[in-house]
Amino acid sequence: MQIKKIDGDFSVMKLGNEYVPKEGFYFTAKTDEEFSLVCKTEFAPLNYVERSDGWKAFKVVGTLDFSLVGILSKITAALAEKNIPVFAVSTYNTDYILVKSEFYDSAQNALNSNGYEIL
Repeated sequence: MQIKKIDGDFSVMKLGNEYVPKEGFYFTAKTDEEFSLVCKTEFAPLNYVERSDGWKAFKVVGTLDFSLVGILSKITAALAEKNIPVFAVSTYNTDYILVKSEFYDSAQNALNSNGYEIL
């Protein structure tokens, strides 16, 4: 399976109001309790409730069928073996895994050693 590195630094934050970056790569989630945003740090809003900067992102390449089992769990298990914390986001097509910058090289090594091709 191939995993693609996504260029740039990312921020994960909880916002008080809905906000969508004007450009760039981002994810939003809204529940009855919060509005969350993951976006490139350069496009992050200045008005937030909580914020965590310094994330790097990987994308599982291709469209994943809903009948597939264990894709994300195998990736996170490979990272957990090396004590690498993750923040995962899933979309209709695929999964994204974010790791803190200080774990980025170790994450790539862990994924490579578990048979994943990093692009």
